[in-house]
Amino acid sequence: MKNRELAMIFEKIADCLEFKGESQFRIIAYRRAARAMQDLAEDVEELLKQNKLKDIAGIGAATAEKIEEYLATGTMQRYEEARKAVPDGLVEMMRIPGMGPKTVKLLYDKLKINSVADLEAAVKEGRMKGLRGFGPKKLENILRGISLMKTAGKRIRLGVALPLVESIIDALRTKVPVAQCLPAGSLRRMRETIGDIDILATGVNGPEIVNAFTKLPQVRYVLAEGDTKGSVITGEGLQVDLRVVAEESYGAALQYFTGSKDHNIRLREIARKKHLKVNEYGVFRGEKSIAGKTEEEVYKILGLDWVPPVLREDRGEIDAAREGRLPAIVEQSDIQGDLHVHSKWSDGKATIERMVLAAKEMGYKYVAITDHSYSTTIAKGLTVERLHKQIEEIEKLRKKIHGIEILTSTEMDIKPDGSLDFPDDVLEELDVVTASVHSAFKQDRSRLTARVLAAAENPNVDIIAHLTGRLIGEREPYDIDVEAVMKKAADTGTAIEVNAQWERLDIDDVNCRRAVDLGVNLVISTDSHNPSHLQYMRFGIATAQRGWAAKENVMNTRSISGLREWLSRAHVGAAR
Repeated sequence: MKNRELAMIFEKIADCLEFKGESQFRIIAYRRAARAMQDLAEDVEELLKQNKLKDIAGIGAATAEKIEEYLATGTMQRYEEARKAVPDGLVEMMRIPGMGPKTVKLLYDKLKINSVADLEAAVKEGRMKGLRGFGPKKLENILRGISLMKTAGKRIRLGVALPLVESIIDALRTKVPVAQCLPAGSLRRMRETIGDIDILATGVNGPEIVNAFTKLPQVRYVLAEGDTKGSVITGEGLQVDLRVVAEESYGAALQYFTGSKDHNIRLREIARKKHLKVNEYGVFRGEKSIAGKTEEEVYKILGLDWVPPVLREDRGEIDAAREGRLPAIVEQSDIQGDLHVHSKWSDGKATIERMVLAAKEMGYKYVAITDHSYSTTIAKGLTVERLHKQIEEIEKLRKKIHGIEILTSTEMDIKPDGSLDFPDDVLEELDVVTASVHSAFKQDRSRLTARVLAAAENPNVDIIAHLTGRLIGEREPYDIDVEAVMKKAADTGTAIEVNAQWERLDIDDVNCRRAVDLGVNLVISTDSHNPSHLQYMRFGIATAQRGWAAKENVMNTRSISGLREWLSRAHVGAAR
């Protein structure tokens, strides 16, 4: 909780400084501190006790003092000063599309507008009439932006945004000749939630491409249409901007608009030291462009290996790219099977046979049928007797379906008292055992953590599923000591699941990175409840990639013989 609180505080300080027009270096420092707190897997209070605050990347001596002040007193003088100087209403106004700090300051200075509600009233009452730069189109866009904030202005989940944008790009390609076309921004970096989206394209006729874009069926209304840029709102309330750029600048533009902001700041710092300038048009020495057609040449001229978009978060990837030690992150083609699949036996929507055939169509070598255990009554969890009947059905299907191994499994409840639904002698009959929490979410931290630690210590438990229990935008993570569970998993060889359901993505990228650092085995699974869910694997892979996971970190990249070797009960500890 303190990590999140500090992230919010540093972000708000940066917003206030930006409104006041203060030094960009200070603003950047606070935004870096906010990101450091947001990305921090360890408890900041524990790091303070260990005198390790200054070891956190992005935290300098000044911000470390402010963190210490907040943890000791519950307040931060710099934050209180910023709030007094810039009311919260003005900060909120800056988040309206097109309403940057300068615009908000102008409206405040001229008309004393200090909240979103006051802004909306001012537009409707005509108070901005005659104010330079606030013509009918601008006022219309302000009202649309306010409407989006009230309704669909929140960030949307990756699993909604990515298919939508893919459909836009596919539709655009059918309408006009487009040479290259890719999404940029947080979507290309595969963040779990997405705000506005930039699409970059190259083509011979920019105005024709933009016009076709604004007329696509996914568009609700058009914000802007020009020769090289169009901006629309989709039916889902998502703002999508299309930019048509010159072919010789496409790589530079793609790198620039992909971000992240912190990553790009680091690149510009490197460029300055080399007496170069980097922007969306290319890399320049003086007035001469020396790179920009591809991303690879942009990074190369700065002395860096090309950085995969999923890693561009200023989490150490710049130094790794300079030193040639970027990880060979796990890829879709590495995945050999799915170890978390439900069927009609519990709360799935398809038969075991249909799920297995769908997995085979994806090229998988194995699939685990992982229906719930009996404590999850709402999901028709299996009793021991029903589990044995399911094993009998799987044995019959093994003789019928060839080319894929069907593994017997369970997603077994870790009960409130820490015990497991099935006894050890039953678990020993299964190929794969997954354990997870489905009840008593609000237990205190020590009891909830103890439950999961007990499961990880059981030699028959292979995987801990959706460790934090979060549902993105719907349910906060359980109050569980993730660090303690991961250290236990590293000791026992138990795998932690990266749940690929886009509502979950649990564990998240930050915890995944920590798991990789600790040497924890990972499994990327879809938690599929119907055949189409098997396609969600790409979201779990993206999360694992953002966590710097390589093929060797992920157990279901192994062949069936390699997987069985890991699962073997004869192995103990991290060598399992």
